[in-house]
Amino acid sequence: MADLSSLVGLELTSVEFIQDHLILHFGEPASGPSLTFFTWPDVFREEGSYAFGEPEYRNVLCGVLTEDVTNATLEEGEAIEIEFESGIILRASLREEDVEVPVAGQFSFAEEFWEF
Repeated sequence: MADLSSLVGLELTSVEFIQDHLILHFGEPASGPSLTFFTWPDVFREEGSYAFGEPEYRNVLCGVLTEDVTNATLEEGEAIEIEFESGIILRASLREEDVEVPVAGQFSFAEEFWEF
């Protein structure tokens, strides 16, 4: 199982919306860790939550660009959560009934690679 603690303290450097997935890059653009989501995570902030396709989803997610990660957890079979310094939380359910693809996502850093 991936240990996402290496993300804590790193800046979100890019948000890539690909046709059917999302890629987040942290730290150094060419060599830092990345998270790929094949299931769209929800975004939570004080004013409310946003799911992919809802108004403001992309704006809120892109709004955390250049923010540092303050917490990052992966509970196998439950959820992955990334919290940013503004308090915005990115959360994807990993529960079997919520994931409609064979793999919910992947974490890669240097030579290491994990699916979740």
